[in-house]
Amino acid sequence: MKLITGDFKDVTVERLGINGEGIATLNRMVIFIPNLLPGERAKVEITRVEKNYAEARVVKRDNDSKDRVKAPCPIYDECGGCQIQHMSSSLQMEYKEEIVRNAFRQKTKLNVDKSDIRPTIGMEDPWYYRNKSQFPLGTRRGEIVSGLYKPNSNHLVPIEHCMVQQRDTTNINNAIVRILNELDIPVYDARRDTGYARTIVVRSGYNTNDVQVVLVVGHEDVPDLDELSDRIMELPNVVSFHININANRSGVIFGYRTVHIAGQEKMDEQLDDVHYHLSPRAFFQLNPAQTEKMYREVVEAAGLTGEERVIDAYAGVGSIGLWLAPYAKEIRGMEVVPEAVEDANDHMRENGYNHVTYVEGRAEHWIPRWVKDGWIPDVIVVDPPRTGMDHQLINSIISSKTKRIVYVSCNPQTLARDADQLMKAGYKVNYVQPYDMFPQTSHVESVVVFEKKKKKKY
Repeated sequence: MKLITGDFKDVTVERLGINGEGIATLNRMVIFIPNLLPGERAKVEITRVEKNYAEARVVKRDNDSKDRVKAPCPIYDECGGCQIQHMSSSLQMEYKEEIVRNAFRQKTKLNVDKSDIRPTIGMEDPWYYRNKSQFPLGTRRGEIVSGLYKPNSNHLVPIEHCMVQQRDTTNINNAIVRILNELDIPVYDARRDTGYARTIVVRSGYNTNDVQVVLVVGHEDVPDLDELSDRIMELPNVVSFHININANRSGVIFGYRTVHIAGQEKMDEQLDDVHYHLSPRAFFQLNPAQTEKMYREVVEAAGLTGEERVIDAYAGVGSIGLWLAPYAKEIRGMEVVPEAVEDANDHMRENGYNHVTYVEGRAEHWIPRWVKDGWIPDVIVVDPPRTGMDHQLINSIISSKTKRIVYVSCNPQTLARDADQLMKAGYKVNYVQPYDMFPQTSHVESVVVFEKKKKKKY
């Protein structure tokens, strides 16, 4: 019988999906149901029907899995920022490992049962870990509020306390909301192109306590900007204030132009003994405690002896390169964001690393050029966005004949897709190490080590 939107059905969840939802099957149709765990039975209402799958919501749950816990966040069901607070910590770790295994199982010929896919490395305290908040602004009963949008909607859920954000970021965000209300600075309306305040972005230093604030606005001529600036700079630990101008109607947070208003142009951050200076739009990992663990893994995985040439692709501000620099003969890196390239080179100069250079541009342009000039990398480290590596970059890496690739991934699906191409080109998967970089969410990061297979001698 064909499923129809509005139908009520009894289901039993068989497994978990990549977004943390429960998966059941009816009439050979896969149904995705948020907030259900394997083994749980429930009455659900079908909310969407597509050709190969359907979506549903829980009407009544008949039993509880042993791995179900009460989500501590009072707005967990509304917010959508977290997807798996209702899972026990042990199930979260198993689930994230299984996401990685399934991605390799589906997209590669790797024997995941015999390969070294390791248990997920989690956090001792998986709360209040995010060092950066990005809360859009709206109005409710005439007052400015900030929060996150409810999934698949334009409904802004006000958030005054977030259990996965570092407390400094939420406290500063809330204080800025109060200041905007007191100064009567209107929220930006993209449809009418009116108003100003659009999004508050707050980044807090993990080991420095420095706080950087960016107010994303629709128009640059913000009223009472001087007073706004003075009051923001008086907030605890704020060392840097910028505005970013974005009149785009899309959901992209940042516009193309950022203006320094007060304090330092960059904020200081430190992971282990590595120091960083971060400009407002510089990419930096959002969970510093887990990042320290993961970067130590990258250094170990690279296996450097001091004699290797290393490429740091998708380099950002050189955050990984700084960890590799003490152990490499030479590092060359590239990044498409000019400000990040400047930050990366500044970081190296400040730390006395004269053997490390970053250039602006795409890796698929620079790697063939360097190889043609006789500079052959021994190790390539990549940390691409969720879309994974560009196809041309993969071909460039394969052509370079590098012996070892260390791939840092935030998306198991694109990781496995890229791994398939590397494996077909003669690389083997040494091991896969998943990291719980974003506890309480369905996201998982991984470090994967690829090694060039040695040709057999006959």
